[in-house]
Amino acid sequence: MRITDTADLWYKNAVIYCVDLETYLDSDGDGIGDLPGLTQRIDYLADVGVSCLWLMPFYPSPRRDNGYDISDMFGVDPRYGDHGDFVELVRVAHDRGIRVIVDLVINHTSDQHPWFRQSRASKDSPYRDFYVWRSDTPPDTSEEAMFPGQEDGIWTYDEKTQEWYLHHFLHTQPDLNTANPQVREAITKTMGFWLQLGVDGFRVDAVPFAINQTTLTGADQHEFLEPHDYLRTLRAFLQRRSSGTSSAMVLGEVNLPHQDQLAFFGGEDGDQLTMQFDFTVNQKTFLSFAREDARPLAEALSERPQNLSVETQYANFLRNHDELTLDLLSAQERDEVLDTFAPEDEMRFAGRGLRRRLPAMFDGDPRRIKMAYSLLFSLPGTPVLFYGEEIGMGENLEVPGREAVRTPMQWSQDKNGGFSSARPSKLARKVVEGPFGPQHVNAAQARRDPESLLHHVSRLARRYRDCPELGWGELTILDQHHHEVLAHRMTSGDQSMILIHNLSPKSLVVPLTLHDEEKGTELIDLLQDGACAVDAEHATDVTLEGYGYRWLRVKRPGDPRLL
Repeated sequence: MRITDTADLWYKNAVIYCVDLETYLDSDGDGIGDLPGLTQRIDYLADVGVSCLWLMPFYPSPRRDNGYDISDMFGVDPRYGDHGDFVELVRVAHDRGIRVIVDLVINHTSDQHPWFRQSRASKDSPYRDFYVWRSDTPPDTSEEAMFPGQEDGIWTYDEKTQEWYLHHFLHTQPDLNTANPQVREAITKTMGFWLQLGVDGFRVDAVPFAINQTTLTGADQHEFLEPHDYLRTLRAFLQRRSSGTSSAMVLGEVNLPHQDQLAFFGGEDGDQLTMQFDFTVNQKTFLSFAREDARPLAEALSERPQNLSVETQYANFLRNHDELTLDLLSAQERDEVLDTFAPEDEMRFAGRGLRRRLPAMFDGDPRRIKMAYSLLFSLPGTPVLFYGEEIGMGENLEVPGREAVRTPMQWSQDKNGGFSSARPSKLARKVVEGPFGPQHVNAAQARRDPESLLHHVSRLARRYRDCPELGWGELTILDQHHHEVLAHRMTSGDQSMILIHNLSPKSLVVPLTLHDEEKGTELIDLLQDGACAVDAEHATDVTLEGYGYRWLRVKRPGDPRLL
């Protein structure tokens, strides 16, 4: 690996930060966050160490699903600003060295989108084939509904045309027929538009649904050879149209086991998604947290597909903007995590996930919280933060559904946590109360406290960027006898790091044997003062406090790197 490679494939060593505009910062006092407000906080994000900003949907929408029900893919919801405000945000972010990616929803639109309105107008409408219709009564599909408490199936009857339309999510989000070349052309036109305005890539929503065989109605009629060809087409278009000094990327939401994810990368060719969220590692991480046993996580990391294209990358996360889903775990494993971190029904979502943030799940224990974020940044891949994670925000269970974790950003102890000057009743969502509310958890206070989570995350982000082997290297799980400890090594060429995390409150001494290292090699701690030396038997001992962690750079005699 050369340092120049890290600029060409910038996303492999990025720090991604996800923002919900609606709840980030209100600049005009109407109770709703907006683009000018976010632009005011770009320097804050640069200080945190963010190198890529991910914007959740800001397009015009009835907002039945937090903006993922889009009525105009080319627009900006006037509540957030206009296209001029968007361009200013991108310009300022780029000036501070922060790239910008936006959500791309290819599976569905809002039922208020002009396409769907015209699709419903007549069976002979040229837009009829933009969506998936059936004339026969569908079977029971209640098990397929993504929102079982709100929808009893994935087909809804349309009185006007007397047929059923497909929707894997809410009935107000009809699925697009992605086998239709006109639909695919419209999606690429959307990508081209936002690329022209300066974005550096896209986070692609609900990817498996968009190439689901049920969705691809009339595939034979449209000569659609193979569902994954659609993703290849999007990737090829991205490479043709992307501008700027380096490549644009597509980060896909593919909540599937590792072996199924391989196809969405494009296998060894790597010609589809450039990045995917690793839902398996995320869910096994929480199983390991619940058990205080690193083996489930180690197993998940070891089972990642090998021999991927150099251009592909996994994205790691602890929390995101949805529920913390546990659907890839066994029923017994899922119950373990739910019983540990969501003991009350109101903390759970749809029986499969948690609607909580990490600090509340860990009862505010700063040792455990800091260890968890150290682990996130040390895993092979690219770390993704959800806004407010860097200061330790909690959830508001009084807010319904998945929005419990999408509460206003807590900037200060001021009114509404410094998010807005509006009356509390006018806010987009209620501010968190209690021990995780802005009186106790806020960015202004955290900036002045050198021991805060904010400073810890900023330090991790800097070290992560200093250590490209974390994003580029090959993983080795190191043998040691403590089940509570994950010890792994990341190696790229002659650069190597040892990462050790204690998932338990017990103090431990971890013996390591590094067979390829000779006496005289040092392991330099990058997060605190200290070092370990490798002895003549290729061994060393590493001491960990309860919930302790170490980032150790392998320094051999003559190594010229700055430490």
